[in-house]
Amino acid sequence: MLQNKVALVTAGASGMGRAGAERFAEQGAFVYVVDRDEEATRAVVDGIREKGGQATGIVADVRDLDALKDVAGQVQREHGVLHVLYNNVGIPGAAGLDLSQEEWDALIEINARASFYLTHYLTDLLKAADGASVIFKSSSSGLVGSPWSPLYSFTKGGLIALVRSLALAFAADKIRVNAIAPGSVETPGLPGFFRASPEEVEERKQAFFAQIPMGRASQPEEVAGVALFLASDLSSYVTGITIPVDGGLTAK
Repeated sequence: MLQNKVALVTAGASGMGRAGAERFAEQGAFVYVVDRDEEATRAVVDGIREKGGQATGIVADVRDLDALKDVAGQVQREHGVLHVLYNNVGIPGAAGLDLSQEEWDALIEINARASFYLTHYLTDLLKAADGASVIFKSSSSGLVGSPWSPLYSFTKGGLIALVRSLALAFAADKIRVNAIAPGSVETPGLPGFFRASPEEVEERKQAFFAQIPMGRASQPEEVAGVALFLASDLSSYVTGITIPVDGGLTAK
């Protein structure tokens, strides 16, 4: 589905990012795995190559705009084109409104600013693809209110508005822009979303899962399947939308 295409995945060394990078590579894409964790990035790239796929790791902190420029520069030098940009990076916010200035800045810089600027720096390479796909990872918390982390919802809701605007701005350049809105996903970052002791985390998880019509969290691979659809030509006439991957949570 992605033969001869170049893809880039941020926060690609674990969780949903790793699942997306591996799925893209399985389908024939050359994948740039961008993450700040050098060891984990190397492990993902090695795993892809061992299965016959093509990948390169780039160690970068997405809060550093110069580092993002360097990422774009490397893709330019090595391929001169980018077909798929998966802006997967994101962090959970503090529960309630009790957070420091540093936590607020991190939410804005990682959940919103990083993806916007990376897309901006890669725009010319996306245009060169003559048919590209940009995917933002939002959240079901960006579609509906969340008592767990209202400021996280703020950043993820902003991404949905950005997706609509960029879809209109880039349509003439044959760049599709869409978002995925996962609900609860079984990843290493899930406990951090609840911001509680291990015992309380499990209690809050079960309370949250009880609200989901399908009664469970999703697996990273299930989110990756939707990312693959949006990355591929199967969604060639789809732009400006947000697809919930939440077991029916936002259907209520």
